[in-house]
Amino acid sequence: MSASPILITGGAQRLGRHCAERLVADGHKVIVTYRRERPEIDALRQQGIVTLSADFSSEAGILDFIDRLKAQVRSLRAIVHNASDWAPDSSGDDAGSNFERLFRVHMQAPYLINLHCRELLNACSEPQRDIVHMTDYVASKGSKKHAAYAATKAGLDNLTLSFAAMYAPDVQVNAIAPALIMLNEGDDEAYAAKARAKSAMAMVPGPGVIYQSLRYLLDNRYVTGITLPVDGGRHLR
Repeated sequence: MSASPILITGGAQRLGRHCAERLVADGHKVIVTYRRERPEIDALRQQGIVTLSADFSSEAGILDFIDRLKAQVRSLRAIVHNASDWAPDSSGDDAGSNFERLFRVHMQAPYLINLHCRELLNACSEPQRDIVHMTDYVASKGSKKHAAYAATKAGLDNLTLSFAAMYAPDVQVNAIAPALIMLNEGDDEAYAAKARAKSAMAMVPGPGVIYQSLRYLLDNRYVTGITLPVDGGRHLR
């Protein structure tokens, strides 16, 4: 497989971790970012995955990560922007800071990483180089309780179009927009039933569908500037 690694931000848990482990199993080199040390990080390292700490809640933290990434690698096969913060809206004094944090994680970090790491993608000898933005179903629908989250994910979706136009034909830039893919620990059957009822497919599919979608984008040389919905047909409800 590719000698140049694939970077997955926020790749230490849930969807990002699943994709990282599947890519390694398929023979790819993988780098993941993480916010804090936990036992799962060591498990990733034991699989040969390179782990880099990153704080995307400030511009300084983003730029510091970019500097350390460039010191670590000379090229990248792909960048998967998976880092996310599922913070609910607040009407208190912290409303502004919450929105700013979501903006930095969902928009500014991908924006700056894409700009500063273009040279790493161009240095890859593979015939295909990719950037994939993980957005969300609510980016096109809005959210009553997560308006800031939905808005900043919508901004990331729009960045897909801009970078796809800027970087074509050398780098393909696409997005994946999932709805509910996995349940959290502690979710009861009542919640699971409610979640299944939201989609036409009436299921909680698990992370494999995201890896399938990611592989489609990584393996297709003629797709750029699209957002691939992975929502089980929620728009049919």
